Amino acid sequence: MSKKQEDVRFAKFGTVSFTKTTKVNDFIDYLENGKVMYTHCKACNADFFPPRADCCGCLSSTMEWKEVTGKGKLVSYSQLTFAPVGFEGDIPYTIAMVDYGDYQVFGRLDSGLTPETVSVGTEMTTRVNTLPNGQLNYVFQKA
Repeated sequence: MSKKQEDVRFAKFGTVSFTKTTKVNDFIDYLENGKVMYTHCKACNADFFPPRADCCGCLSSTMEWKEVTGKGKLVSYSQLTFAPVGFEGDIPYTIAMVDYGDYQVFGRLDSGLTPETVSVGTEMTTRVNTLPNGQLNYVFQKA
């Protein structure tokens, strides 16, 4: 009898990965191919970012992957000067919410942007980012 190998792809995500496996491990494959993805419930048409494997609205598992594309609008942002364990070396950094119409994406502003260089309503795009330690994440940049 062979032992099933654990899928630990999610350990590649973020500055510090607090989990190595999820039901949405494919998110990492997409990031490795330069795509930031969200999930769409085929049963009730709900969209989710971060991606979900199961719909919290209708409880369906008929999810499909869709790419975050085009331009969104910055709806909120905040510069952090304190950070949780593992992120101390990143401060200060700016977290933000970008509205793409049917869904919103929460993440960080590109390190080249500061709160002084953006404002609510700024057009943004989302892109894959490789961290110095080889980990993957995504960031927002001006469109």
